[in-house]
Amino acid sequence: MQKNSLTKLGNTGIYVLGDLGRMGLYLLQIVRGAFKRPFRFKELIRQVHFIGAQSSSVIFFTALSTGMVLGLQGYYSLHKFGAEGMLGSAVSLTLIMELGPVLTALMVAGRAGSAMCAELGIMRISEQIDALDCMAIDPFRYLISPKVLATLIAMPLLTSIFDIVGIAGGYLVGVNLKGVSPGSFIQGMQSSVTNHDIRLGLIKSLVFALLVVWICTGRGYFVREIRGAGFGAESVSRVTTQAVVLSSISVLIFDYLLTAVLL
Repeated sequence: MQKNSLTKLGNTGIYVLGDLGRMGLYLLQIVRGAFKRPFRFKELIRQVHFIGAQSSSVIFFTALSTGMVLGLQGYYSLHKFGAEGMLGSAVSLTLIMELGPVLTALMVAGRAGSAMCAELGIMRISEQIDALDCMAIDPFRYLISPKVLATLIAMPLLTSIFDIVGIAGGYLVGVNLKGVSPGSFIQGMQSSVTNHDIRLGLIKSLVFALLVVWICTGRGYFVREIRGAGFGAESVSRVTTQAVVLSSISVLIFDYLLTAVLL
């Protein structure tokens, strides 16, 4: 019994190390493919539209509800200390430094990341990617690099939209519903938010974008090599679920690491 447990543990460790190495080499090939000519500008624009523009409605409603909840809870917390004028500071800093980048990344992973993983997984099991290799077409330049560049472009823009809409939602609740002074809300926000806070949010959005697109496209590209994925359509569904879960967990882990290092 103990021998079997050690064997399973060893096999799992070897698989994890091999998977990390495979994904590391995959990232290097993505970067190399991004600088290969000819550039696929039309595909890049199409991916930016899919990842960015088509995700804007989800980001808008998520940001609005988040900002309104922050405004409501922040008011009740600050009201106990007679510090309602700091509501603008609390809402803006929370959104810009934490919730904006994190929730945007989670929404993009659930909507666009799952779609990219499923697309590449279907292309892999139907041997379309193998056909590209046979025709001497680099699948990284042709398929994956445009998705990576588009995500790196779209994610900071979506995060900015999230921050602005979320702050507007907090303002709506705090000023219009709870009677906080508009001047104190805006003044608190202007006096507390610094360029360092904005840079931290931007850096987080770029790192999260890379994590989401790297993990989601990688899971789909290596659908055959993933243990326990199964075969055919079943393998794509399992790998897509795994991609969303892994990318979401990675975003949360790196959120703490980046905050600890850069704050």
